[in-house]
Amino acid sequence: MSETKSSAPLLAFALLILGTTLGIAGTDLVLPAVPDLPETLGGSQALAQFVLAAFVMGTCVGLLGFGELGAHLDQRILLIVSLIAYALISLACMAAPNLPVLVGLRFLQGLTGSAAAVFAPGMIRVMFSQQKAVGALGFMGSVESLVPALAPIAGVWLLVAFGWKSSFLVIGVLSLLVAMLIAALRHRMPVPPSTRSAGSYVRHMMNPVYLRYCLSQALTLGGLLIFVFGAPAMITKGLDGELSDFIIMQVTGITLFIVGSNLAGKLAERFGQERMILLGSLISAGGLVSILVYALTGGAEPLALALLFIPVNLGLGLRGPPGFYRAVVAARGDDARGAALVLVAILTTTAAGTAIASPFVTLGMAPLAGMASAASCASVLCLIALPKLEL
Repeated sequence: MSETKSSAPLLAFALLILGTTLGIAGTDLVLPAVPDLPETLGGSQALAQFVLAAFVMGTCVGLLGFGELGAHLDQRILLIVSLIAYALISLACMAAPNLPVLVGLRFLQGLTGSAAAVFAPGMIRVMFSQQKAVGALGFMGSVESLVPALAPIAGVWLLVAFGWKSSFLVIGVLSLLVAMLIAALRHRMPVPPSTRSAGSYVRHMMNPVYLRYCLSQALTLGGLLIFVFGAPAMITKGLDGELSDFIIMQVTGITLFIVGSNLAGKLAERFGQERMILLGSLISAGGLVSILVYALTGGAEPLALALLFIPVNLGLGLRGPPGFYRAVVAARGDDARGAALVLVAILTTTAAGTAIASPFVTLGMAPLAGMASAASCASVLCLIALPKLEL
């Protein structure tokens, strides 16, 4: 382990960040091109939305698949192969003759692009000490949080300047480049220990200690994302606001999330990881409950919403890195499966909550805030009811 930690961990860490960021960009960079795809490739607007949904479904399958493969095979090789496949499928999307073919390719793109997100937490745990690993996860979360904010802007520029195929070209070329760099520097990448018989998805799902961190992480982040995904329609249709109000809310929130996630490592070292996980969960849940109370008492000012949304992001930033780290540790050496289940739980919570809230988002702030705060408060209940990790 000492050899791994001494062989340029920062370079390996940078490559892991690039890999996970490219996976996230598969949605956000392509997003601006989706409305015009029916005119270019034929088909309906509803089918065009499956260009996004298929990627998410593929990601869920890929997370579980790579979690299982990573417990048996060399994760470095899997990461290289996945990035090459992600690059080739991204380039193949440019040649799609119609929307159904593009939807199918997008499922494969999401599947192949999910490996880095599965392997990164375990590799980071091998590369760094406990404190530095929490800080590294916080920094990675900060970078990843910028992708949903900045990638659509870049996607609009690419769409206007070069057409809908350009976003797939950028993803494909950059993914191939990262794969080549990892292949060339493979000996500097960390090697998580083999976990052939260390666990299974069923075993983790039956483990209350693991569920404490997996579910609380998913419910806190899911509560935030449920609100974010419904906010544009809620603000413009339910509050008669503008999209600029949503942008202000997002920029303010992301800024505070970055602050919180980069303080998480030092604060966890000083006050303890468990305290920071509980405190962050309470702050985030309290922020969403305050939005619900504001709405129920007649509040409807979009700019006030931006202020009330600050603690939601700050709380997630404070609890996110130590919470994810403890979830991976609670998997007892089965890092790949442990990380994969957390990510799938986040996607599932977000998708379910968004689907339940979607018919009511134009009715004002209260229905969306109620759904989001219910998820976030359930995170606190998990921390109260389920046992802590004993190291």
